Amino acid sequence: MRPSKLLRSSNFRLALIYMALFGASVLLLLGFIYWSTVSYMGRQTDAIIEAEIAGLAERYRLRGLVGLTNLIAERLSRKPAGSSIYLLADRGFRPLVGNLDRWPAVPETPDGWVIFRLEEEAVDNGQVRRARARTFQLRGGFNLLVGRDMQELEAIQQLIVRTLIWGLAIMTILALAGGSMMTRSMMRRIETISATSREIMTGDLSRRIPTKGTGDDFDRLTGNLNSMLDRIETLMENVRRVSDNIAHDLRTPLARLRNRLELLRMQKAGSEQLRETVEQAVSEADGLLSTFNALLRIARIESGSGRAGFTDVNLASMMRDVVDLYEPLAEEKRQHLRMRLTGDLRACGDRDLLFQAIANVIDNAIKYTPTGGTIEVSTDTNSNGGRITVADSGPGIPVQAREKVFERFFRLDASRTTPGSGLGLSLVAAVAKLHDIKVLLKDNRPGLRVILVFTTTASSELSGSWRHKK
Repeated sequence: MRPSKLLRSSNFRLALIYMALFGASVLLLLGFIYWSTVSYMGRQTDAIIEAEIAGLAERYRLRGLVGLTNLIAERLSRKPAGSSIYLLADRGFRPLVGNLDRWPAVPETPDGWVIFRLEEEAVDNGQVRRARARTFQLRGGFNLLVGRDMQELEAIQQLIVRTLIWGLAIMTILALAGGSMMTRSMMRRIETISATSREIMTGDLSRRIPTKGTGDDFDRLTGNLNSMLDRIETLMENVRRVSDNIAHDLRTPLARLRNRLELLRMQKAGSEQLRETVEQAVSEADGLLSTFNALLRIARIESGSGRAGFTDVNLASMMRDVVDLYEPLAEEKRQHLRMRLTGDLRACGDRDLLFQAIANVIDNAIKYTPTGGTIEVSTDTNSNGGRITVADSGPGIPVQAREKVFERFFRLDASRTTPGSGLGLSLVAAVAKLHDIKVLLKDNRPGLRVILVFTTTASSELSGSWRHKK
């Protein structure tokens, strides 16, 4: 990956932001450790100096100047290269005993502390170090200075500073390396998605984004994208199929309409044949308008806009209205239309759409059931909901075609010669999807059973009743 592309990556910038925040946190933590350690060691050093001054002052009070000088000499002899500093001077600050060759020429703090440099005469290797000491005036005019070499404390301070610098440097290097690795890995997966998207945009709708099978966020995102692509491919295939079916099914009525209008142009006004031709042309136009209106209605239903008009619907009462509407048509074909309502089946939905969907199912049953056949409409309820069943004694639908009959303009070869546009069950499927209704097609032996399963209903048991119609 080129550095310029790496720097433009949002993942890499996010890694840098995280590195900066983490670095600031580490810096604050190490700064607190540095301050705490140095403060603690400084307090410990001051406490040791105070204790030594108290001990030396007590020796001077008990044994005088000789006892004090002997004690200082004894301590220096035990640790000649130690970090303790002692100096006993007279009234004129001339050294009497100790490991300093002169009294420090630095001002004292108000509480008697002095910080001064240890010259090469006082330390080995000619190094110049700092010391912290406390001054004390003894009775008799003698001056006592007790202190400690600050080399240890300064060494620890320098060690902490070096550790801080190296820690920040190592953290920066690791963060840059880790950010680069993470960015490269994520960019490879993103590039895979982008490459697949470009192939899909060129027209290959069958392409899908590969997954690694890790179940991580990218795999879940990829799964959702692939599901979306499957849906888009299905919709595009449906659009192509619908376009083909529209061209196939509307070509013939349009040709007939044109031919009849051509005949109308050649015929004399007022003749009976003219009126018949006009009626046929109007009928063909009405059929075309009905087809397009059905398409628009299905599109509106599938958009989900119909949910705004949902109310509590008494399905049992609505079923009676639908059966009453189709009773004359069944009688005309000398069919037996029977209805059995068990329970007060209710659902939340759009009554007009539900009425239209059930009417389409019953209309299909009447259309394909032969003369003298039987059509049964029934409802039943249970604890999980309820269902509406429309069973006929017609030819039925082959198992392999039961999913396809819900597609727009799909018609079985045997029904191509019968009136209709192939949109009735498509509208039923759209209404069912809008209302979360499951539509099942079962074999009635002979005939077909269409079952509408409602998962959310309210029912109260009523006595079952049969109504027989011929």
